[in-house]
Amino acid sequence: MPNGDFILQVGLLFLGLALGYFIRQQSAARKADSLEQKIKIQLEEAKNEAREIILQAKDKAAVLFEEVKNEERQRQEKTDRLESHLLKKEELLERLSGELNLRDEGLVKELKNLEVGRQELNQFREGLKNQLEEISGLSKEDAKEQLVREIKDEHSRDLALLLRRLEQEKREEIEKKSLDIITTALQRYARSHVAEVTTTIFHLPNEDLKGKIIGREGRNIRTLERLTGVEVIVDETPETIIISSFDPLRREIARMALEELIKDGRIQPAKIEEKVTEVEQKLNKRILELGEQAAFEVGIIDLPKEIIQLLGRLHFRTSYGQNVLLHSVEMAHIAGMMAAELGLNAEVAKKGALLHDIGKAIDHEAQGTHVELGRKILKKYGVDERAIKAMEAHHEEYPYAIPEAFVVTAADILSGARPGARRDSLEHYLKRLANLEKIATGFPGVKQAYAISAGREIRVFVVPEKIDDFRALQLAKDIAGKIQFELKYPGEIKVNVIREMRAVEYAR
Repeated sequence: MPNGDFILQVGLLFLGLALGYFIRQQSAARKADSLEQKIKIQLEEAKNEAREIILQAKDKAAVLFEEVKNEERQRQEKTDRLESHLLKKEELLERLSGELNLRDEGLVKELKNLEVGRQELNQFREGLKNQLEEISGLSKEDAKEQLVREIKDEHSRDLALLLRRLEQEKREEIEKKSLDIITTALQRYARSHVAEVTTTIFHLPNEDLKGKIIGREGRNIRTLERLTGVEVIVDETPETIIISSFDPLRREIARMALEELIKDGRIQPAKIEEKVTEVEQKLNKRILELGEQAAFEVGIIDLPKEIIQLLGRLHFRTSYGQNVLLHSVEMAHIAGMMAAELGLNAEVAKKGALLHDIGKAIDHEAQGTHVELGRKILKKYGVDERAIKAMEAHHEEYPYAIPEAFVVTAADILSGARPGARRDSLEHYLKRLANLEKIATGFPGVKQAYAISAGREIRVFVVPEKIDDFRALQLAKDIAGKIQFELKYPGEIKVNVIREMRAVEYAR
């Protein structure tokens, strides 16, 4: 029995294993069927989605194709219109060309007829002259001499009186004509004149910027004044500061530098030095543009670039309160009109007038009068010799070599003498400030010198390697002594010698 139970248990065990295996196989089959069903469903969905995408793509392609066809049709219509327009123009041009050819043929025939008539008229005149000579027994020249001799004998006194009256009338007519030419030229050219002064008002976006411009302990404003040579006045006027200097170029550099600093937002000594350098480069470009505008305005286009640059610098120079560039342009217009009225070379007169003060652009850098410097500059750059002769006599330093020189001199006098053009007292004031700076820069070791506070103070910047502290004290006394000896001025002048030592090294 125990063996029989064991066998039964083994049989049951195998039966259980077989039953489990069968159940497991059935479960796996069901799962496989379910997975296959899912895959079929997903494949069907993918196919449906692909069909939808293809249909959408076909729809879009059809729309795009239709748009392309419309664009092509519009381009074709536009091309057809243009072709039709061009064909009409060609037909019009051909018709006009034919009419012109017919007109030319008619003119040629008329010219031939006129030539034939002129020849016949000359032959007729020649025949009449020959007949007169045969009748009188005198040639043309003999008859003329005899007639003049008889008239002279009979009316010598009357002729003398007539000549004297004609001479007087002619002189009056010439004076009247010259006055008409001058007044007409001045009336035709009526430019408003704005005199440059010694200050520039700079408007600030807000009042808080005044503190930034001054900087901690005034370091920003001192740096700006040192680099530009101006005096920056910050008072209680709202949103306004004043830039003061007798030199318009320095004021312009300071003004442009302040504009750049305010745009940048960072106002500090290093940034001020950077902006001043950038502004000086920009100003050189602007000077060239001013020169080009002046030359273009008067119609002179053959000047070298170096002359144009010097011409632009005259915008920042004044003569008796009159802007030198505006004065030169005004002279060029007046001289051109006067020369045209007198039958002279207007181009030479205008060029000589425009360049007559070109030497003033460098007269603070070189020795000699502005006329002599101007002649040297113009000869150096190959300017027309006639223009040089026209400009060199406007202060009578050189003789009047050509008639246009008289016109340039007259235009100079007219431009400077008209009411409101010049101010003598301002010119003397500016000249005194320039002489004040010239005295200071004449000492060895002086790098820069700026007259400020209407000439009541001069700031002298020295080279620290050449001037020590003790020598700076002595230099201030020497400059003050020379100013007292050579310059006439009211009140007193403060001489401020500044020695700044700067050490620079690079970490690499």
